[in-house]
Amino acid sequence: MKSSPANRSRDIERQAGYLCPEHCAPPPPRTQSADDMWFIRDGCGIVCGVITWMLVFYAEFVVVFVMLLPAKNVVYSIINGALFNGLAFLALASHFKAMCTDPYEVTELQPIGAYLMFIGEGAVPKGNATKEFIESLQLKPGQVVYKCPKCCSIKPDRAHHCSVCKRCIKKMDHHCPWVNNCVGENNQKYFVLFTMYIALISLHSLMMVAFHFVFCFEEDWSKCSSFSPPATVILLILLCFEGLLFLIFTSVMFGTQVHSICNDETGIEQLKKEERRWAKRSKWMNMKVVFGHPFSVAWLSPFATPDHGKANLYQYVV
Repeated sequence: MKSSPANRSRDIERQAGYLCPEHCAPPPPRTQSADDMWFIRDGCGIVCGVITWMLVFYAEFVVVFVMLLPAKNVVYSIINGALFNGLAFLALASHFKAMCTDPYEVTELQPIGAYLMFIGEGAVPKGNATKEFIESLQLKPGQVVYKCPKCCSIKPDRAHHCSVCKRCIKKMDHHCPWVNNCVGENNQKYFVLFTMYIALISLHSLMMVAFHFVFCFEEDWSKCSSFSPPATVILLILLCFEGLLFLIFTSVMFGTQVHSICNDETGIEQLKKEERRWAKRSKWMNMKVVFGHPFSVAWLSPFATPDHGKANLYQYVV
């Protein structure tokens, strides 16, 4: 059987001479604490993140000041205002968590059989493929270690190097400029919630715009908004365009992420058609690995840190 490019690359990484630990300088001492915020200093990602928040605030402005406050039905305004603002808050909170989440200090390598099991979540420690660190692992003959030649790190299976983050990310699905971060194991929940809540507020805003247009066609346009009729129409049309665009985009992303989680295969692994080297679980267990054990309303909260439970203990044993 002809091996794939990914498998040939892994075979090269298994060779003892490939590691070249003498070419890796010791990583600089870490001056930040484990509680410091994770943030990628990428210009494109920062701009995209700011644009994301500005678009949500624009939708907030149109919904509240153009449609709800001028409405005569107080109950309609209160219910829709509370629903939209609640979903918008959860969307922005999920975005913030997806952008600023990646634990660093909890990573650890432990020998398990012929492989190294990666304990912890998020980014692989940068520059740890030094001669001293490799000797400290006390590897047995035949044990396999992988090294990333770009960030000079020993990495576990299912870790890939991100050229934007400049380090290896475990279970990296892709780098998303809209959250200015990689979508990986520890922040995938927040990214999925972000796409879901953005899709919901987009759908909700489109429904309110449709009701507003129907109402205004039957009434005097001057009574429909505090703004002039031309300005009101322009603001609503722009909101329709924004809502429709992001409804389609985030719905597709949400469905893609859920499908990847259920199949326990990241976007990069699907693209590279990498050989499965990890334990196979049910789709429901795969969902629990990402969103936490057990199933609860905390799955929908960006403020609840997932408790992966015992699933992580065998997730990378092959």
